[in-house]
Order: sequence, then C-alpha cells, then structure tokens
Amino acid sequence: MLNKDTLNFSNGPRPLEGTNIVEIGTSVAGPYAGWVLAALGATVTKIERPEMGDDIRQWGPPFWCQSSTMFHTYNRGKDSLELDLKNPNSAHKLRKWIVSKADVVLQNLKPGVVERAGLDSSSLCSENTRLIYCNVRAYGDAGPLKDQPGYDPLMQAFSGLMSVTGENGEKPVRVGTSIIDKGTGLWCVIGILTMLERRHRTGHGGVVDTSLLETALAWMGFHVTDMEATGKIPISEGSGVRGIAPYQAYSCVDGYLVVAAANDRLFEKLVGVLGHPDWALDPRFKTNPDRYTNLQALNALLEPIFSTKEITFWQERFGKVGVPCAPVQTLDQVVKHEQVEALGILEKFDTDGINMVGLPLNFNKHRPPPASNAPELGSYNNIFDAFKGEDEA
Repeated sequence: MLNKDTLNFSNGPRPLEGTNIVEIGTSVAGPYAGWVLAALGATVTKIERPEMGDDIRQWGPPFWCQSSTMFHTYNRGKDSLELDLKNPNSAHKLRKWIVSKADVVLQNLKPGVVERAGLDSSSLCSENTRLIYCNVRAYGDAGPLKDQPGYDPLMQAFSGLMSVTGENGEKPVRVGTSIIDKGTGLWCVIGILTMLERRHRTGHGGVVDTSLLETALAWMGFHVTDMEATGKIPISEGSGVRGIAPYQAYSCVDGYLVVAAANDRLFEKLVGVLGHPDWALDPRFKTNPDRYTNLQALNALLEPIFSTKEITFWQERFGKVGVPCAPVQTLDQVVKHEQVEALGILEKFDTDGINMVGLPLNFNKHRPPPASNAPELGSYNNIFDAFKGEDEA
C-alpha cells in the first residue's frame, strides 16, 4: 500500500530525480517543457549561446536580476551551459557527453542547426539506443513549410485560432498568453514521459516529434469538426463559445461577469434569479439549441437586467442556486484572491525572490516545492571538467 508520505516531495526525492535532460532550446516551447521536467525533479542542463544566451533573456522590459521576467518564469530549476554549436570542438564535446550521460535531449532550434552540429536525433540515438530525443518544430517535419521558423503568434494566425478569437468583425487579436508555445511544451512532456515509461519496459529510447502548428491545430479541433459537419467557416464569438447559451460575459455596474448556464436546468435557475422564470418556457429559449439559435433575442433581454446591479449582487444570488459565474478580474485581483492563496500555487525559491506560478499539480496532497531560480548564463560551464578524462580516453 502506498504511503502518502512517499510523494511528499518536500521530504524526499521528486519523481524524475536522477533523469538527465539536455535542453537545446530557446524562447518558450522547449524551455517551458524543460521547466516542467525540472519541477518534477529532472536535472536539466540548458545549452545557451555564448555571451547573449537564450533570446528570451532579452525579452523585456520588465527585467529581474538582469534577465527578463519571462526567462525566469520558464527556466527555473535548470543549469546553464554556454556553448557555441558552430564550434566543431564544442559540439563534439557536447555530443560525447550526451551519448554518455544524458537520458533525454529536448531541442527546438531552427531547422538544420542541430543537424549541422551533429546533434540531431538520428546521429545521437544511433550511438545510444536508450536515449530519448524530442524535436520541437514550427510547422512540423513534413510539407513545404517544414524548414521555416515560427513563433506563437504566427501559429495563432496560421492555424485559424485568431479567426475565432475576439469580437466578430474587429481586428484580429492574439490569445493573451503564449498558448501555442506552452501547449507544445506540454506535449513534449507527455511524449518524453511516455518514452521514459517505454524505456523502463523495453530498455530502448526513441524519438518524439511535435510542432507548434500541430498543437495549434489540436486546439482548433472542434472548430474543424464543426466546419466539416456544416460547411460553414467558424467565426469569433467574443467572450462566448459556439453552441452554448447563455455562456458569456455580461456588463454589470462595476465590470463584467461571465455566466455559464450550460444546460436547461441552469437556465431555469438563472432566469428565476433574474425574476423571469417564464423565459424558460418561451419556445425560443426552451432548450440550449433554441437559446443559441436565438442568442441575439436572449441577450436583448438579459443585458439590461445585468447592467442594473454590481457583480457581487449577482454572484451572491447565483451562488445560492448554483449557477456558475465568475468576474472578469485584473491580475492584481487574481493573485490576492483567497481562493488563489488557498491553493498555494504562488511560490518563490528564496526570501530574495519574487512570486511566480508553481507547477499546477499535487501528488497525494503535496505540490512539488519550488525549484531553484533561473540560472545565470554559464552557471554550469564546468560540466565537461568531470567528463574530461572520459572524453580523452
């Protein structure tokens, strides 16, 4: 029987402790995956260009401790190795170290970079059959765009995500976080953990491939299904979503409240609170498909009522009957909210640090404790010293 303290990471090893990962990555997608793996206990060695390091170090302001806050967010718990991949001697040393010491290589550089350095999956996995190698590309490993570089907003545009985001007819807008990059990073983690389990059973590693575009297309899954089924091109729905009503933000005296009455029972409760239980019997609004078909008419009734009261007024009344709702908050409100404080997900490694969001996982009621702060450039430049004798041998 599993003792609940077995996974109390504050008192013992984390699940990936002893797993050596080399991150030949830049920007967000690869580094985000590396942060998750480091938070789970892996030793992650981040390869960075000499002098400048990862591009994301300069993605500011704002900055903290001479690097951008984005760099700190996605690179906690890692070591940094300055290495010029264009230098054949340096690339050779890294290759020998990876083949001898690494369990996983995670790379998301521009197409051709690791191949020219002799650090590609085919080369390394042929020398170490236990090695797991994860490639992150922009557009994938096939097709006319396979050699093109890419960033998160390009994929939000190319995949159609921007076409269903924001208000219909307005300028295209990007989702307010790097959802494609971080989503791809999570697919990397899933792929790597899957291959680690396979290696545990078979003794063999292998290659994991994913891309920003594939992640973006995965987020567009039901939109693709809708279009194939109806022949209609999906459009943006503002704060709402296709096929569910009412399921959007409504303006109140002091801000916006998102209401999610996603079924007939909840709609009955909603209109009861609003003082119009008869609307649940109106043929236009009797079922969810009816309500979505007649959303404009429904909102013409709802919006004037919501606009007469404060957010808390509606929250209290909807809360009593179980109608899901949430205010549109600014970030300062979010981090101070008692619910967020209760989760304990905001963390800092030491007393001189700043709060950052921790791993959104608990194991047997224990969240993995904060990893170390993001590394200074070159903090692990002595990595080859211990390996020198073996390399020369």
